[in-house]
Parts: sequence; structure tokens; C-alpha cells
Amino acid sequence: MKAPYGQSLALLTDLYQLTMAYGYWREGLAEREAVFHQLFRATPFGGGFAVAAGLATALDWLRGLRFGRDDLDYIAGVCGRDGKPLFNDDFLAYLGQLRFECSVAAIPEGTVVFAQEPLVRVRGPLLQAQLAETALLNIVNFQTLIATKAARVRLAAGDDPVLEFGLRRAHGIDGGLSASRAAYLGGCTATSNVLAGKIHGIPVRGTHAHSWVMAFESETAAFESFAKAMSQNCVLLVDTYDTREGLRRAIAVANRLRDQGVTLDGIRLDSGDLVALSIEARRELDQAGLPDTKVIASNDLDEYRIAELKRRGARVDTWGIGTRIAAAHGQAALGGVYKLGLLKDERGNWQPKAKRSDDPAKASTPGMLQVRRFVKGDRMSRDLIYNELRSPSSWQSSKPVDPDGAGLTGHSDRSEDLLKPVLATGQPVGPEDSLKAARERCREQLASLPDALRELEPEETYPVVFEDSLLRERQRLAGLDRP
Repeated sequence: MKAPYGQSLALLTDLYQLTMAYGYWREGLAEREAVFHQLFRATPFGGGFAVAAGLATALDWLRGLRFGRDDLDYIAGVCGRDGKPLFNDDFLAYLGQLRFECSVAAIPEGTVVFAQEPLVRVRGPLLQAQLAETALLNIVNFQTLIATKAARVRLAAGDDPVLEFGLRRAHGIDGGLSASRAAYLGGCTATSNVLAGKIHGIPVRGTHAHSWVMAFESETAAFESFAKAMSQNCVLLVDTYDTREGLRRAIAVANRLRDQGVTLDGIRLDSGDLVALSIEARRELDQAGLPDTKVIASNDLDEYRIAELKRRGARVDTWGIGTRIAAAHGQAALGGVYKLGLLKDERGNWQPKAKRSDDPAKASTPGMLQVRRFVKGDRMSRDLIYNELRSPSSWQSSKPVDPDGAGLTGHSDRSEDLLKPVLATGQPVGPEDSLKAARERCREQLASLPDALRELEPEETYPVVFEDSLLRERQRLAGLDRP
């Protein structure tokens, strides 16, 4: 498993998953076939899209699902209010033999996705599919959120490289690793996170901190020492004391050491008026014969700040972003959910299942859901959510999920189903996508997104529609057709 923990992760779950599993087992429902869907209800950051991410990590967890002896010993000691164990020995023995045998279909990582669309579909024994919920939500929700944030930053930065260095502000060890992975998938060029570089093959970048400069008698001495030590990776942080003086000292050091094979790759601005300072830095570097030296900017940047700085004429070549990517500034979490859509009865017939709610947005959708994407020219045009148990020949006119969306009308050049098989009865289906392939898919998908939806705060929504018979069944089971 690609994780920093050398132990079973079966207990990465909520207690209520185990209590439900125990109940299913007692009632003879554990092996009853079921279908669950994972989706999110609202597009994050008020934007026009999200980027699916986290699937590879989630599949690692699913394939490695085992209750080890120490896991079972711990569960055996979990007690109810009467002080007695919640779970009996026979159930614990059942868990000890458990292996994940569900079939999973999922939208490939890097795909642009929208609210109400199932990102992951799990089909198999009810107990196993239920146990998958918490880990899937934990992994896919977070990485999708971070990949989406990174993609928004990538769009704001245009062709400029974006470096992610949010590890120190990330939410714990795995939060930092997952954020670095998802940020790279979403379009960041490199990370400062060395462990993420090792585990996920992400390029790593880094320079020095203010403490390096402060450790020397002078700023010039600090720059010279770093330039000699890192002659092939020389970016100097120039704002420890006075940014303009720091810039001039960095230029002087670069000119003195040029004959020794030292190249000043860049200077970093981490405070002050980034517009004025970057313009001045570019001018002085060019005048000093250092046109290839990059101006790198950091300091609480995000997609909005980058867009504003570029609008005001900042001469920044590379953007460094930490907290606001790794901690998903602007949205604490993706509102992802995991809902039961089908369950077989005792005769082996599928029974549709849907959650009712006074809030229509929280009503769930029954069926074996699939998403078909229609493309016109080089742009995606609309998505259709349909029930795979119904033949396409029976499809009727569709209605929008969002009242402001457009119906499924008009010509499309081609279409494809987005949910692809990734596990068949617990075993991989074909080779797994690499992180680089997912990153390239994200780049291509963003290019095919309608222009209006690439805005930071779009006025339009992408049309996602339900096939009409599915919509009617959803409304009926969820109580949305009540007068």
C-alpha cells in the first residue's frame, strides 16, 4: 500500500460501519448484493467544475482491506454502555476471514466532474460495500478538493509554473502527502514535500529559508555560501531584511560567481508589494545580464491573488503556494456522500433505494448509475446520468438536475461513459493509471471545458441531466413528487 503506515488500515472507519456490519451479519444480509454510489452535492469553491482525484489511493486501501489479529483484538474490547463487548466472537472470526470482493467502477482521476455525478460505484456484498464508505469518502473527498483547488490556481496562473509547498500547513502527515499528490494531479509543477516525491514520483523543488540568511554574518555571505553549495539549484530568498537591497546583493553574488559555474536560477519574493517588486526585479535582472533568472513569488497566494497580480502587471515567472492549496483555503471540505442505490431482495431481484429529505438536494438517486458525457467539437457539452439497468433504447427526454441547466438537446459529435471498471470482485481490471497520466488527463479536460466555466466565479453552470425515467423514479422514491 502506498501509505506511510506499516500496518493494517482496516480500522480507518467509523464505528457505525462496524455496528451496521454486525447487524447485517446477524440478520443474514451480509452477502446480499448491493450498489452504492459516491458523489458530491455542490461544486467546491463556488466554481464551475471539480477534478476527480484520490482513486488510486482508495483502490490501494480497498485491495489491502484486512482485519489483522491486532485489529480484531481491539474491536473485541469495544464495549457498550453496559460494559460488555459490542461484537461477539463469531462475528470477529467472520471479519478475520474477510477479503474485499466487490466490483468497483469509477471516473478516472483527472476527469472534470460535476455535482450529483457518481465518482465511484461499488457493487458487491452489502457488508463489504458498507465498510468501504468511510475510507472512500475520506480519501476521494479530500484529494478531489485539493486537485480542484490546484486546477483553479493553474488556470489563474496560465502558463506559469506553480510550486506547491504546503506540507508545514497541511492537516497532518497523510494530509500533507495526499495534498501534494492531488495538487500535482491538478496542475502544480512540483512540490517541496520530499516524501511525496519519493512515494508518488512528483518533482521536488526547494531553496532556503529566512533562517539561512540570519545564520550568517551578512546577507551577502549567506547568498555566496548557498550559491556555492547549490550551484545547480540556486534560488535566493531576497526579503529577509530589505527586499531591494537583497535583490542587488543577489545580483552581485551571481555576477561574481558566474565564472565558477554558478547560475542564479531565480530570486524569490515572499513579502511586500509583489507587483512593484517583481517589476523592479525583472528590470534589474535584465540590466545585469541575467534575463534567464526567474522571479518567483510566494506569500499567501491563491487563484484570486494570482489573477489580481497578473491583472496589475506583475512580472512573476513562477508562483509558490503553500497553505491555500494544501488546506483548501475557501472550503473546509468537499460535501461528498455515499448512498445505497440498489439492494437485491431474497429472491435475487434488484430493489431501487433512495433517501428521502425535505431538502431536495439531499435526496439520493436509485439505480445502477452511470454518467455519459457528450462532446461537441473539442468541448464537452453536457452530461447525462442514467440507470445502466435500463437500455439506451428506452431513454426518454431528459430534464436538468439544476433548474437553470439545459436539457439534453442539440447535436453532439461523440459521447462516452465516464465510470470505468477498475475492480472486478476485488481484483484489478487492467493496468492502473499513473499519476502523470491522470495529471495529463486533467490538463486535457480543463482545455475541453467551456470557457465560461473556467472563470473563478462563473455565471453559468454546466448542464448535468437525469434520464427522464430515472428522474421520475428518483422523485417518486425520494418523495419529491409529493404535492
